[in-house]
Amino acid sequence: MAREESDSGRRNPATAEAIVDLLNSRPHGTAFPETLQDPETASAVLRPFGQPATERPSPQRMAKIRALRTTLMDIITAPDGAAAPGWAQLAERASSVTLRQDFPEPGKVRLRQVGGDPVLGGITLAVAELVSDGTWPRIRICANVRCDHAFYDTTRSRTQRWHAYDTCGNKSNVAAYRARKKAGAAATGDSSR
Repeated sequence: MAREESDSGRRNPATAEAIVDLLNSRPHGTAFPETLQDPETASAVLRPFGQPATERPSPQRMAKIRALRTTLMDIITAPDGAAAPGWAQLAERASSVTLRQDFPEPGKVRLRQVGGDPVLGGITLAVAELVSDGTWPRIRICANVRCDHAFYDTTRSRTQRWHAYDTCGNKSNVAAYRARKKAGAAATGDSSR
């Protein structure tokens, strides 16, 4: 999966983009339906994790993927310091995957899957990569409650709140401005607004 440029000029890691696509396959917000029901879409979403292009994901695999996706959402949406149960659930869901460490050169370690469902293993390895390189906390959920789209925070300060400023951020800011203006008018007794 190719890296994509973000609005801020920083690159989103391909692994993070694949996880974001997986998270956004869930039904969320007011306009985003479950997309893993369609076999072609499910194959495309799961391909970065090892889903063969020539076969459809089995119903058993899809059930495991949906459960894993729910666990990942629980981790991402947990308040600071409260994600431990989610991480324990992730470890349990990934327990059927066997990984082995390879040491390709001094000071380097790489995990590779040697057993279990290859797509579940691919997702597990992707999450492990993001956690170990410190980019996992950059995966966030849009602050617009009518959206809830997952995104990769590319800001230097790691404070991005909306998946797309022009849609969600601008709407939120305009709504907040109007609310402040209305509250100010009510406080001064100006009923012309």
